[in-house]
Amino acid sequence: MNKRLFKDKVYTELAKLVKALANPHRLEVIDLLAQGPFSVEQIAAYTGMSVANASQHLQTLKNARLVTVARNGNFIHYSLAGENVFDTWVELRNLGLAHNAEAAKVISDFRKGKSRDTDLIDAETLARLLQKEQAVILDVRPEEEYNRGHIHRALSVPLESLAAYLKKLPKRKLIVAYCRGPFCVYADEAVALLKENGYKAARMEEGFPEWRQKGYPVAQVS
Repeated sequence: MNKRLFKDKVYTELAKLVKALANPHRLEVIDLLAQGPFSVEQIAAYTGMSVANASQHLQTLKNARLVTVARNGNFIHYSLAGENVFDTWVELRNLGLAHNAEAAKVISDFRKGKSRDTDLIDAETLARLLQKEQAVILDVRPEEEYNRGHIHRALSVPLESLAAYLKKLPKRKLIVAYCRGPFCVYADEAVALLKENGYKAARMEEGFPEWRQKGYPVAQVS
């Protein structure tokens, strides 16, 4: 094999992976699978796709060796093929937000206005607040995801349960909500509800997978 043929072949193979990622639905699927395994039915429900479309996108990711498949009883569950898949997604996301002003503007515009006036804190700041016991942290993802893994000492309060839980929260401390990641809107909606009811609230800018990636304390329900 000569040098030109070698380069053509290796770049062609790597381009297959990039092509598999070059779809907004598949990027959202990877973002979702960072929480853990999901069935195609769950993925379809969370992403707003039909089961058939979700299955097609998952097959593309599987062919690119970005996701793996395992059977659990009557269900087939999909998972990321490794932590490096999530690491790559984070770097790609950061690159896009750094160099694509329109993407950053979409996020900013979404959070603008009274109902979306969301204060953000990063994982490092949250870790310090928790160490000093200056914040209460709420995991507003579905309970199933909390059970798989969550920030140490976080309370499971799914968004639909938050209104009924408000009276249990102290108003003297900062309430920090987090969810799946920076594009997950559960935390934005939780902060809006908390502020409307007189609580000092913020959302963690990242999500649980990023917290875990940084090596901060996590727990799970056994």
